[in-house]
Order: sequence, then structure tokens, then C-alpha cells
Amino acid sequence: MAHRMAALRQALRTDASSSLVVFLVALPLCVGVAVASGVPAELGLITGIVGGLVTGLLPGSSLQVSGPAAGLTVLVAEAVDTYGLAALGLIVLSTGLLQILLGALRLGGWFRAISVSVVEGMLAGIGLVLILGQLYTLADTAAPPSGIGKITGLPAAVGTLFSSTTVLTAFVLGTGSIAVIVLWRRMPARLRTLPGALVAVVLASAVTAVFDLPVATVKVSGLLDAINLPGPGAGELIEPGVIATVLAFTLIASAESLFSASAVDRLHDGPRTRFDKELMAQGVGNTVCGVFGALPMTAVIVRSATNVQAGARTKASRVLHGLWLLLFAALFPSVLGLIPVAALAGVLIHAGCKLLPAKQVVPLWREHRGEAVILLITATAIVTVSMFEGVLIGLALSVVKSAWETSHIQLHTDERPDGRLVIRITGNATFLRLPKILDALDALPDDRPVELDLTGLRHQDHACTVSLLSWSEQHNAQEPGRVLLTSTA
Repeated sequence: MAHRMAALRQALRTDASSSLVVFLVALPLCVGVAVASGVPAELGLITGIVGGLVTGLLPGSSLQVSGPAAGLTVLVAEAVDTYGLAALGLIVLSTGLLQILLGALRLGGWFRAISVSVVEGMLAGIGLVLILGQLYTLADTAAPPSGIGKITGLPAAVGTLFSSTTVLTAFVLGTGSIAVIVLWRRMPARLRTLPGALVAVVLASAVTAVFDLPVATVKVSGLLDAINLPGPGAGELIEPGVIATVLAFTLIASAESLFSASAVDRLHDGPRTRFDKELMAQGVGNTVCGVFGALPMTAVIVRSATNVQAGARTKASRVLHGLWLLLFAALFPSVLGLIPVAALAGVLIHAGCKLLPAKQVVPLWREHRGEAVILLITATAIVTVSMFEGVLIGLALSVVKSAWETSHIQLHTDERPDGRLVIRITGNATFLRLPKILDALDALPDDRPVELDLTGLRHQDHACTVSLLSWSEQHNAQEPGRVLLTSTA
């Protein structure tokens, strides 16, 4: 008994120290994601708090950490711009309820069946849009709404750097923040216990305050003032566009959370994730966030990996990280007003770069070219069209590719002593291979009897069945008894 108590105290001490590390990683990201999404910074902190104190207590995964994610920034910004901040709570609340339903129906495992190429393409597209948008923030200018507009407007944004001292100062702060994050990895291990993003934001804030730099800083409204409860007119927002946004939130947040859970499970030897329960836990968290009008949450791999690497053993670490966020937001809200927006843009550009699968694309192209094409098309569609349509395009391509690869057929031609040609078709006959089958049959000589042997088919879809029957009937109508059709059916 004494041994167990000692082990428990040691675990709690380790979890407490791990939670502080996760808190320091989460703090700048919570604020940065909120600002990039076009909502008050406090709403990002609320989502981080709920991710720790609510989702962190629920069963599912013991060590992964939830909060606002850079992966949803673009989608949230589009939703807020289209429907207004008042609609955000309803959208997130609906997303949470839908996740709870999916988890209760035990559909959590199906999200793991989504093609990895689609998920990586989705994250790459999000990363590109995030980077493009934050480049304008570095230049202290408003980003165009469309992905194409963000690309074509870059030359003009670069031109503004030399037209204003304020713009140039903001750009230097932002790029300096990126440099600090990148170079921080080379610092001694003791210093690297502090996350580079936090160090970059603190240094940029200190420089801004000391030299009284004329750059935009985070607007502070107070934790309670930032809460935006869904009003009685929320029902008026039920329209096809909002429903599509809810579905996009649900798909992306659930897929990202469950893929993160799979990745985190590989980092430790503790209890494995129960995916349906984890999906329900994410749903409960998003439901609470929706009530407060805050940002949607997902499980975040960066914070989760940090939690594991810091030595966390139980869910106490992620719960405590939420407590530290709450205490910071309640006791030191004015500190947020010192943070330059350009520094947060630098943090998010770095986060966006980490979403790009730069190291995976070339090996994937060499080994699985079709998967690489799906990844690239999904990312391009997200940048040029929109998030929801881009993901749907990626999913559709993935399904078509899988159907094509599994519908392999082989045609063998033998000749019997009586002169009859026997055409044996083996494999999986689907509509995708129908042109090949019909071309081979049409190439047969017209003066020979034919036996079409389908007994070797493992699968035959309706399109192939109808087409082969039609082909046989057509030729038998011209010459009765010419075609003999044999099958297992």
C-alpha cells in the first residue's frame, strides 16, 4: 500500500510539471489561433480551458491534449466572415452534438478509415491557406478572402513593406519571431524546456513595450465579456450553408482528433485510446465551447506529443494545463494586450509550415504515385476552392482510386476442339473495367461460337451484369446459340 501511494505521489508530481510545459506551449497557440480566426483572443483561451478541464476529465485517450487547432483556423475565419461571430457558438455546439451522436453510434473507428493522403492533403491545404493569410498580417494589411486572391495579392503586399515604417516594423517583429522559434531548437536542453513559440512571443512583446513600437497588439475584452452565448435568434441560422459548415467542422475536427490519438498511442506504452469514447469526449468539449461561443476544439498533436515527452503518466496533466490557462486568463488578462499581432502571425506561419508534408511527398510519389496525386489535388482544391469542397474532392478521388485498384480483371481465351472460343473472366468486374471487357468481346471474330465463362469472378456489379447479358442477347438475336453465358449465379 505504501509503495502504491509513493508511486501515485511521484506520478502526480510528474504530471504537474508536465502540465506546466503543456500550458506554456498551449498559451501562445490558443491566442494566436483565435486572433487568426478573427475572434477575440479570450475565446481561444476558453477553448483551451474547456479542453483541459472538461474533455481532459473524460474517458477516451489518457494523454492527448485538446484545444483550438491551427487546422481549423481557416474554416473558422470563413464561418465568422460569412455568418458573423454570433453564429460561431451555434456551429460549434451543433458540431459537438453531432460528434456525441457519432461516438454513441460507435462510428469513431470509421474516421480512421479515411485515406491518410486525404488527411495529409487537408492539413497541407490548411497550412498553405494559413501561411498565405498570415503573410498579410506580417505586412499589417488585410488578407483577401479567397485563396487565389491571397496568392495574386502577395506582390502588392510586399510593396507595402517599404511604404510605411509601421508595416516594416511589424514585418521585422513577425519574421524575427519565426527566426527565434527555428533557432531555439539549437539551444541547450535546459533552455529548451521553454517552448520556442512562447519565447518568441515574450521577446517580441518586451521589445514592443520597451521601445514603444507603433504596431498592432492583441485587443483585450476580458474573459467574461468575450463569452457569446447563442441567442434566441439562433434558429434563423439554420440554412444549407451553415449545415455544410457544421459537417465540415465535424469531419475535420473528428478526423484530426482520432488521427492524433493514433499517433499519440505510438508514443507511449500506457492505455490505448478508445476511439468512440474519445469522439464523444471531443463532442462534449465542443458542445461546451459552443455554449460559450468559443472556438471549436480538436486534439492537437503538438501539445499531445509535448505532454508525453514531458513525462506525463495520467490525464491529470492535461486537466492541470486547463487550470493554468484559466488562472492566467483570470489573473493576467492585460498581459494579452502587450502581444504584437505580427508575433502571433509568425508563430502561426511556423505552425502552418509544420502542417506541410514536405518530407513525405517525394517518397510517396516514388512508392504510391496515386496517393501523392490525391494529396496534391486535395491541398490545391482547398487553397483554390474552399475547405469543404477540397476535402470532398479528396475523399471522392480516394474512393475512385480504391475502386479502380480493387477491380482488377483478367481475360483468358481458349479454343475447344469444336472451334468454340471460351472467354474466362476472373477477378472483380465493376463498371470501371467494363470498357476493357466490352472492347475485348467486340474484338472476337464474328464467325466463331463463344462461351463467356464468368464462374471465376469474385464480384460482379450491376452495370457489368446488365452489359454482359445485353451483349449476349444481342449476338444471339443475330445468330441463335452463338453465345453461351455461364456464371455462378
